Amino acid sequence: MPRESFLVNRIKSVGFALKGMFLLLRTESSIKIQFVIALGVTAAGFYFNISPIEWTVQLLAIGLVMGIEGINTAVEKLADYVQPDYDEKIGFIKDISAGAVMIVSIFASIAGFIIYVPKLF
Repeated sequence: MPRESFLVNRIKSVGFALKGMFLLLRTESSIKIQFVIALGVTAAGFYFNISPIEWTVQLLAIGLVMGIEGINTAVEKLADYVQPDYDEKIGFIKDISAGAVMIVSIFASIAGFIIYVPKLF
């Protein structure tokens, strides 16, 4: 069987990534909530006419939160597959993964407050 070209492999990789993104959005309630929040702050960005730097910070925050949430979901699914029964070590791993989402979410919220509180008052 001939090897596929670099371009064909990249196109397939993008297809797999898009499939994963839509699976996350369709099946995971936490990412659905974060997506709605992302839409809300995006609308707020247009409403308040935030600066290009503020847009950059906001988009990076959205991407980080949703990306880390995707990794957290993958870790949890893999952990559940490897060990379907309760296991203290698996619980520890899952807690750390969820904690990473919490850290990014806290800092994203702080960035949002820095951007929007001055515009509200």
